[in-house]
Amino acid sequence: MATEGRGKTRKGAGKRPKPGRRLAKHAPQSPDRSLVARQAALSILDQVLRRKRMLAHLPQDPGLTPPEAARATRLSLMVLRHLEPLDAVIARFVERKPQPAVNALLRLGTAELLIAGEEPHGVVNAMVALARTGRRTERGAGLVNAVLRRVSEGGDALWQGHTPQRLPGWIGGPIKKRWGTEVLRAIEAAHERGAAIDITGKAPDVDIPNAKRLPTGSLRLNATGQVSALPGFSAGAWWVQDAAAALPARLLGDVAGQTVLDMCAAPGGKTLQLAAAGAQVTALDLSDTRLDRLRQNLVRTGLSAEIVVSDALDHHGGPYEAILLDAPCTASGTLRRHPDLPFVKSWTEVEPLTRLQMRLLDHALRLLAPGGKLVYCTCSLLPVEGEHQVGAALKRHDDLSIVPLDPQTLGGAPDWASPEGGLRLRPDLWPEHGGLDGFYMACLTRDASTA
Repeated sequence: MATEGRGKTRKGAGKRPKPGRRLAKHAPQSPDRSLVARQAALSILDQVLRRKRMLAHLPQDPGLTPPEAARATRLSLMVLRHLEPLDAVIARFVERKPQPAVNALLRLGTAELLIAGEEPHGVVNAMVALARTGRRTERGAGLVNAVLRRVSEGGDALWQGHTPQRLPGWIGGPIKKRWGTEVLRAIEAAHERGAAIDITGKAPDVDIPNAKRLPTGSLRLNATGQVSALPGFSAGAWWVQDAAAALPARLLGDVAGQTVLDMCAAPGGKTLQLAAAGAQVTALDLSDTRLDRLRQNLVRTGLSAEIVVSDALDHHGGPYEAILLDAPCTASGTLRRHPDLPFVKSWTEVEPLTRLQMRLLDHALRLLAPGGKLVYCTCSLLPVEGEHQVGAALKRHDDLSIVPLDPQTLGGAPDWASPEGGLRLRPDLWPEHGGLDGFYMACLTRDASTA
């Protein structure tokens, strides 16, 4: 298909531009602006799958309007969340796997047809148009047209009974070993369903219309939309924080008037909780950039905390009456919200992270006052980053003991309890409330007689 204006020449134009050259660098120039969001989604998928970049680290495209940017993100996450089952559908209609750029169009089109339920004619036409305007996809336009038409004809029957996206072995293997195949499959199904948006209130009685109050106290939004437009946001009455991530700060108990170190604090949700509870909080993190969100939220909520930009291992403040260590980890418990993670991270990160977690835990104990409490937590599903770390710390430190936790006193369920006394949260638990992130947390204390 000829590109509009291609036959025209201007001074200095010596050669006819190759098909798709201009369109490969800029959003497609079409009266149908939906092509722009789709092209942006394809670019995101390329960055994640080929260049191994986390979606959260990608720069904003200045050529997109906010609704277009939001749609591009939704489309890319939908494909990443269902990549393997989408490929299984496409494989029914091709003799061999298409080249990557064409396959990306087929994945996006199939996802829109079978998952989003978009109107078939519009989806097929849009994908074919994008194929024809791309240098790497122009020759595959016919294949895109044929396959997506077959998919649209097959309809829901092609998607019924599909197998959810499998977790990579470095995550799925430890889960299967610890809890069995049935739990692994349940976690994969929970990841496919995705995650709701949860909110923590500055005050316990904060309320938002049409939001569900969870037993743990968090509010869960029942619909998607612009979060900053909800009542109470501009007044600083609440902040976004997964229900699981809101629990570790509560394990410290009443911290009013206490000196508390939030170690590895960014992006700062736990700092806000501690400050709202009346603690004198020091928020410590290595990344000045990631602390910007905390600075903004402190201003918005009217809360206060001392912010320290430093390597946690170099910090020598205190002694603190309480410490919250949300240690750097694989973040394997957050896949419901970050389906790009398995395609970017790998098993090679696990060992360096576990060594760092051990060092941070030992250093935190040196900053803790005798008789003080230390909460160790990670948003990980890997026992080596949770239960194993706490067990090893108890063996290394004779004056250290664990404070047994009862999840029901927090509004949780009995099956959250971990044998050593901590809490083990998984995405397959709490299905009646829509699940929650994978998290491990334990409360430790030093002997008060320790010098």
